[in-house]
Amino acid sequence: MSNAAFYRELRDRTDVLWETIFDHPFVKGIGDGSLARERFEFYLLQDYVYLIDFSRVLALACAKAPTLNEMGTFAALLHVTLNTEMALHRKTCAAFGIPETELVKTRKSPVTTAYTDFLARAGYEGDFSDLLAVLLPCACGYVEIGIRLKSQGLPDNPFYRDWIDTYSSAEFREFADWLIERMNEHAAGVPAQLRERWHRLYETSARHEFLFFDMSWKKEG
Repeated sequence: MSNAAFYRELRDRTDVLWETIFDHPFVKGIGDGSLARERFEFYLLQDYVYLIDFSRVLALACAKAPTLNEMGTFAALLHVTLNTEMALHRKTCAAFGIPETELVKTRKSPVTTAYTDFLARAGYEGDFSDLLAVLLPCACGYVEIGIRLKSQGLPDNPFYRDWIDTYSSAEFREFADWLIERMNEHAAGVPAQLRERWHRLYETSARHEFLFFDMSWKKEG
C-alpha cells in the first residue's frame, strides 16, 4: 500500500488500535481456522445488513465526488459490493443452512446501527473528503487483515480461506490504494484544523471496526 504522508499519519496515530484489531480472537480465529462457526454466522448476518447501508454511503460518495474518475470508481465499488461481496455472504450463509429469506430478516445490532449511522451522517453532512476519511478504515483495514492472515498461511476451513482470499485480492488492494491516494491529494496544503477533523473521523470509524469484530465474537445482539 501507499506510504504517502497524510494516510501514514492517520494510520500511525491509530497503530495501537489497529494492532488490537489484528490481535483480536475473532480475527485470529479466522486466520488459524479456530473461530467457532456460530460466531462467524453472527458476523455474516450483521455484515450483510451493514453492507446494505454501506452501499448507500458508497452511492453518496459517487454523488459527491468532484471528478468523473472518482464517480466511476465509487460506482464500480458499489457494483462489487452489491453483486460480489454480498453474493459471497449469501453463498456462505446458504452453505451454513441459512436461507436468503432468513438473511434478509436480520435485525441490525446496536453496534452495527451505530456504525452505519455514523457513516451515513458523514455521507449526508460531510463533503467528499469526510467520506474518504470514514471509508479508509474499512477498506484498508480489511486489506491489511487479509494480507497479514494470508502471509501466515491459509486455514483449512474453506469459508475462512475464501474470506481471506477475498480481502487480500488485487481488486480490494487496488481500491484501498486508490482511496489512500485520493485522501493524500485532498489533504495536501489544507489547514491543520481540517486535517485534525479527518483524524477524528478516521479514528471513530476504526473504533467501530474493532467494535464490529468484538460484537461478533461476543454475539452481542
